[in-house]
Amino acid sequence: MKILYGIQGTGNGHITRARVMAECFKSMNIEVDYLFSGRPADQYFDMDVFGEFQTRTGMSFITKSGRLNYRETAKQLKLGTFVRDVKSLNIKRYDMVFNDFEPISAWAAKLAKVPVVAMSHQAAFLSPEVPLFGAGAMQRALIRWFAPADVFLGVHWQPFAKNIVPPFIAYHGAHQASIPNKVLVYLPFEDLNSIVELLGDFPDREFYCYHPDAMDQSINHIHLRAPSRQGFLEDLASASGVVANAGFELSSEALKYGKKLLLKPLQGQFEQQSNALTLESLGLANVMNYLNSEALAEWLEYPEGQVIDFPSDATPLANWLAKGQWQDYSALHDSLWHPILENRNKVA
Repeated sequence: MKILYGIQGTGNGHITRARVMAECFKSMNIEVDYLFSGRPADQYFDMDVFGEFQTRTGMSFITKSGRLNYRETAKQLKLGTFVRDVKSLNIKRYDMVFNDFEPISAWAAKLAKVPVVAMSHQAAFLSPEVPLFGAGAMQRALIRWFAPADVFLGVHWQPFAKNIVPPFIAYHGAHQASIPNKVLVYLPFEDLNSIVELLGDFPDREFYCYHPDAMDQSINHIHLRAPSRQGFLEDLASASGVVANAGFELSSEALKYGKKLLLKPLQGQFEQQSNALTLESLGLANVMNYLNSEALAEWLEYPEGQVIDFPSDATPLANWLAKGQWQDYSALHDSLWHPILENRNKVA
């Protein structure tokens, strides 16, 4: 079987999930090509696991000061380029497309009648059982047609429906003692100066702040860091908590390693707002709707979070893909969720 794996490149969450899958495919000798879209080719980093991957312009969303900017998003859409990329993609040489919310490979496959299996957090919202705040039928339609598929697998923190699987989180040796006053900060959609101003009020903490606009430097107790996957994972491992936007993948990594969470959802983005409110309702995170020093001060005094042992091994999913019986996902769902729920019951 030869697979084209289409991955949304806006943000780093989809790429983080794809790294886990890529390692699994490689260990199983499954032939996979990788296509990324959503950011300029020179802005991808730490991509060795994907080999000679392809990039396309695709579609992405523009943010400013922690809020989606719909006008700028519309202005940067290049529909002519998108259509040309879809039509020029040599899709017929693949047996299937595995897709993580990437529109070019999904639409090329749909037009060529090549089967598409989608696995993404966005796909979870197609199930009515999944909490969806600030959105409705129009947003579900957008998810379904942004990157169309024959089968949708959602990824979420709870087994809300039979087509939902847990996140796969690579083991990075993060089960180690946390440094009580160390906090990891990842707010890439916020203004960096505003973040520094917020953190300046807490000199008794050591903040390690990763941001696309940052260069490696320290401003007293605030340690700014340019994007680096390895450095980020090392700081996540030893931090006592994480302050972040409400992206799915980082929240999942923090939950796996028992880090407390303070989330500031991207305004105007229903997925992040839903993520934040879902985790808050489950007692797994605190939420602030703006860069709020009072909310941060209160959260810093909370104890560490609880460990949720999401799987690291994606072999069951890869085997399910290889078998080609994609409409039957009940057994896959049960096998992945059973150990997680069993461990939760033991803790309770």
